[in-house]
Amino acid sequence: MNKIAVIGSINMDMTASVSRIPSPGETVSAGGVQYLPGGKGANQAVAAARLGGDVTMFGCVGTDTFGGPLIENLKKNGVQTGHIEAIEGESSGLAMIFAADNDNAITVIAGANSCVTPAYIDRHQAAILEADIVLLQNEIPMETVEYAAHLLHSAGKTVIYNPAPAKPATQDLLENVTYLTPNEHEVRIVFADNHTPIEDMVVRQNGKLIVTLGEKGAAGCADGQLLQIPALPSNVVDTTGAGDTCNGAFAYALSQEMPLPDALRFANAAAALSTEGAGAQGAMPGLEAVEQKLNIR
Repeated sequence: MNKIAVIGSINMDMTASVSRIPSPGETVSAGGVQYLPGGKGANQAVAAARLGGDVTMFGCVGTDTFGGPLIENLKKNGVQTGHIEAIEGESSGLAMIFAADNDNAITVIAGANSCVTPAYIDRHQAAILEADIVLLQNEIPMETVEYAAHLLHSAGKTVIYNPAPAKPATQDLLENVTYLTPNEHEVRIVFADNHTPIEDMVVRQNGKLIVTLGEKGAAGCADGQLLQIPALPSNVVDTTGAGDTCNGAFAYALSQEMPLPDALRFANAAAALSTEGAGAQGAMPGLEAVEQKLNIR
């Protein structure tokens, strides 16, 4: 089994349950608030580890009341945490989530995630390069994402870049990643293109671009042919973390050397299952559940 590294954010998610997402300037009452471990990096690490992946998390937390529990939560889920740094005097990352029926809106406060700098990558370079597959996202400084992608590409690693929150990507960064995994909204921002059909964008990238399409599934490309992976039926409770589950499951599938079409179907099934429970990590599935969803067993 190939090793997986995740370089990214570690947050505490403050999730408020609302009847609908508030419009700008509008106040909406919440039915309750939960504090749950999250962060796109940590979520993806947990998703891959729950499936049985050999996963190491690289990132930073604060020395506040959230830092220790966030690390313990990763350990409990089978993620190796020996390279996470606790930054003295810094707060841990915080995400404020409004969760409504089949939808969510998220605001992220970086905190210690801003300390995942190129210097941090240098300090942990040897351990990072032990991995075969590395996941990156945009909740750490952009210069770090670009620095790490260049390092990993030069070392011949498989780099999965989930560009969320979305930002325009430089050509150099795109050339240094193996797979780019935005959703249907993020892909428009990444490529600064509001007009080209997503299917055409996917085919043009010839295997590099994978776009998650929510209830419409996902689109990818193999051997010049468009792959359209339909969504699987699920009893949706909360979509928070579905994209992170998809990315973590995709990394796990690649670590098992699944062909790209099979890896996308596997990731799509894991994402569907993750929407059937509350919280980003709360309903991330294990391997048996995904295989049952795919009728493998």
